[in-house]
Amino acid sequence: MKKRHQQKLVVLSLLMLLVLNLPILLLFDSADNLFGLPIIYIYIFSIWLFSVLMSWIVVQRYHE
Repeated sequence: MKKRHQQKLVVLSLLMLLVLNLPILLLFDSADNLFGLPIIYIYIFSIWLFSVLMSWIVVQRYHE
């Protein structure tokens, strides 16, 4: 894997660190529900799914 592709994964990791930080998480901590699930659960799992998919795309596209 080339250096720039590793850098993409590092940037993705730093982005995940930022969006899963406590002050950002507290923005979604409410008593509201969406499809019967608390908003914070939907936020956390959608961010997690996004990070897994983006990592997979980077690794599959640029694997050498």
